[in-house]
Amino acid sequence: MGVNGSGSSDYDRPMSETGDATAGGVREVKSAARTVELLEVLATRGDRPARLQELADELGVPRSSMYALLQTLISRGWVRTDVTGSLYGIGIHALLTGTSYLDSDPRVRAARPFLDEASQTLGETVHLGRLDGHDVAYLATRESHEYLRTISRVGRRLPAHVGALGKALLAERPDAELPDGPYEALTPNTHTTRESLAADLARTRERGYSVDREEGVTGIVGFGFALRYEVPALDAVSCSVPVARLTPDHEARIVAVMREIRGKLEATIPAGSGSVHWR
Repeated sequence: MGVNGSGSSDYDRPMSETGDATAGGVREVKSAARTVELLEVLATRGDRPARLQELADELGVPRSSMYALLQTLISRGWVRTDVTGSLYGIGIHALLTGTSYLDSDPRVRAARPFLDEASQTLGETVHLGRLDGHDVAYLATRESHEYLRTISRVGRRLPAHVGALGKALLAERPDAELPDGPYEALTPNTHTTRESLAADLARTRERGYSVDREEGVTGIVGFGFALRYEVPALDAVSCSVPVARLTPDHEARIVAVMREIRGKLEATIPAGSGSVHWR
């Protein structure tokens, strides 16, 4: 970005150089978009470091340009490299920025004591998630202290169609917004067609909460509750329990407790509470 040698800025260049127009009509800055895409690629790789050529190929940029971008991000802590300088992974500044997102969100802060209450009452793992496009991002998790338990982590992303959190939020929206499919299958129980998912969402609306019976993780059942302090809801809470520990009585108790927790959260975080309304 900035002014080039001819005296014109990036915004004065043809759109083919700066990128496509965004929904607001402002031209996308290609270098910024490429940086974000690189960080997203590294983040999705988890513990699998990437080589320079892999990244250049995946993003479709020259090897020399990719190398320069990586070195810039390494110097600022957004990317890390091994002692040989040939392997690349996400850097610690990505963690620090993600943590600041959680710390700055009043709804996440307000939800934490209620997640504690639900987990302690039920003895199960409880989550807070937010819809982000076609995925759900986990914003907070309270893990069960039982030996047999579900394991999750803050920052995890799952396709909305496979889990209790996502299905609870999709049910708050018209079926016309669902992608055509087919959808990715994470287990044999995952809904992979638009018709199957729409039928499940209809049942979710009738009962008032979603049920994920081993659709995202084999051996785990989840119960999801959309938080309707905004319309349509963007946040939801869920309780996950191993199938081996789920009895009809325990399921009924989970639903009752989570309904109560949802009510407390919606009363604590009313719409238009004065906080910044992010889009």
